[in-house]
Amino acid sequence: MRNRLLPKIVVSAWSLAVLTMGGGLLGQFLAPDLVQAADPGADCASCHEESVASFKASYHGKAWRGANGCQACHGQTSQHLDTEQSKKTIFSFAKDGGRSAKERAAQCLGCHSSSKHVALWDTSKHKSAGLSCDNCHTGHSTLPKNLKMPQTELCFSCHRDIRSESNRQSHHPIKEGKVSCTDCHDPHGGFGTKMIKADSINDLCYKCHAEKRGPFMYEHPPVEENCMNCHAAHGSNHNKLLSKKVPTICQSCHDWSRHPGTPYTQANSFVSSAPAGRGGVARSCQNCHTNIHGSNGPNTLGLRYIK
Repeated sequence: MRNRLLPKIVVSAWSLAVLTMGGGLLGQFLAPDLVQAADPGADCASCHEESVASFKASYHGKAWRGANGCQACHGQTSQHLDTEQSKKTIFSFAKDGGRSAKERAAQCLGCHSSSKHVALWDTSKHKSAGLSCDNCHTGHSTLPKNLKMPQTELCFSCHRDIRSESNRQSHHPIKEGKVSCTDCHDPHGGFGTKMIKADSINDLCYKCHAEKRGPFMYEHPPVEENCMNCHAAHGSNHNKLLSKKVPTICQSCHDWSRHPGTPYTQANSFVSSAPAGRGGVARSCQNCHTNIHGSNGPNTLGLRYIK
């Protein structure tokens, strides 16, 4: 009985030893995929040590479970290793790599096309402007969403006019980190204007400023139409992100009835004998008209004068 069991015990012990030899030559022969998966980019590290190290630390590297993570994005490396070590012998995302924006985006969408976040990419403004995924993302990043740099800094690198507006005295708290660009915009495309995450400007603003939604008995027509008629979205040098200061912004529409608008901006305002002529000096329309977004009570100080 002992002689019959001994060969089986020896074979079982040898099999267990083989299975546990993950790093040896025999282990590579029997389970090459497992070895490569444990050390993605082993062939590339001899020349691209920093790139391989950054990939291993990235979200892509930590999520990768296949063999040789480098080839998944950069294509087959046999020609690159054996003959010509050029960017054109692999799929390179570099500016001088010879790949078009369409080709680079297609390479990323090979894995990410099923994501709901890129469902509208083909109709997005960023794509029509000639951008690709790698303009903002990189597979070697440790930042959220695999961004090349923090989101606000990344967006401002192209949208410098918005950077200027966000630095003005009245602004949304973008640079303070309380509001991000993607809270309002979808960089991968959307149905709204300016790639906003809503069907209209007002619907987007109401997500935070719900008290301005109404409905009101007496509505202010420009408010109902578009918040941007009076406000600058990213920043302004006037209070409350107004595009112009009061009373000038009010006089853009109210320039002919009740309170004549002409004297308010003329030098002879100080010498006019009519009460209306002095009405705008060092005062604000909002001193009396407080409910500028809408009113529910019948009064003479709301949006509409009720006889």
